[in-house]
Amino acid sequence: MLLTMGRLERVLQPNDVVARLEAAGAAMLALPSHGYSPKLRVTNYDVVHTTLEAYGWQPLKVRPAMPDAAEISRMDEAFGWLTLIPEEKYVLRRIVGARALVHPITRRYLYPWRRLGEVLGADHKSVQRWHGQGIGIIVMALKNVSIKI
Repeated sequence: MLLTMGRLERVLQPNDVVARLEAAGAAMLALPSHGYSPKLRVTNYDVVHTTLEAYGWQPLKVRPAMPDAAEISRMDEAFGWLTLIPEEKYVLRRIVGARALVHPITRRYLYPWRRLGEVLGADHKSVQRWHGQGIGIIVMALKNVSIKI
């Protein structure tokens, strides 16, 4: 499996797969968590405040930028790779999927190694090893299928 970058070609590495999965997780978390509601909305008129009253009235919410269509397509493709891990190894799937969730603004993992270890009842070093095995399975499957990423 070769990644084509202009004229240069290089072999697919596990770090490439991890980076794509983390980018997909950040794109998924940047999507809005709510859509249009079928219920009727009541119009509420905003109360006009003076600048002194309005200062500090509501805390500022920092929101990540909405991913574009290309990012969403790459996200779908990358999360589709999780199905390359066999169903009987569902724990590896869960670990790789959970570890892919990265906050889009701070780039911090939502599930650190130790928290995953607590959830699974295992040592965090074992969880790291299982994550590497899951990524290895994905890399081998991508090489065999020769999907262009």
